[in-house]
Amino acid sequence: MAEQGKILTKASYQKLQEELEDLKVNKRKEIAQKIKEAREQGDLSENAEYDAAKDEQRDIEAHIEELENLLKTAEIIDQKKIDFDKIHMGCKVKIRDMGTRREMTYEIVPSTEVNSREKKISYESPIGAALMNKEVGEVVEIQIPAGTVRYKVLEIQKAEV
Repeated sequence: MAEQGKILTKASYQKLQEELEDLKVNKRKEIAQKIKEAREQGDLSENAEYDAAKDEQRDIEAHIEELENLLKTAEIIDQKKIDFDKIHMGCKVKIRDMGTRREMTYEIVPSTEVNSREKKISYESPIGAALMNKEVGEVVEIQIPAGTVRYKVLEIQKAEV
């Protein structure tokens, strides 16, 4: 079964490439130095620094592999070609909760950029997925553990990149 790639903006893709490069070039050297210093302390069987450094090395290598797979399979969207009459990733959308009448604004982003403080939600999240391809004036219903919530799309605009 072919692995489905994540959807990323060009900015997200570039940011992840830079992180991968930093891990490969800088972090690998740092951890190699830590391992070398721990080895110089002698008996490795009871060396906590050595064990911690090896654990960190495994974590870094796993993260490198994860990023390489993500970047290899990613689908990059060009925001210049997006029709902002409908909600897509890279949009800022203003919605109204039909129950509470409260208005909220979210930016629809790839999962790698989710940030609740900045009101950035993933296009894969329940709200993000329900809003995808909707137009101004449409009402979406989302099932949540507490029941069903309804949101009306009030405004769609291009998010600042």
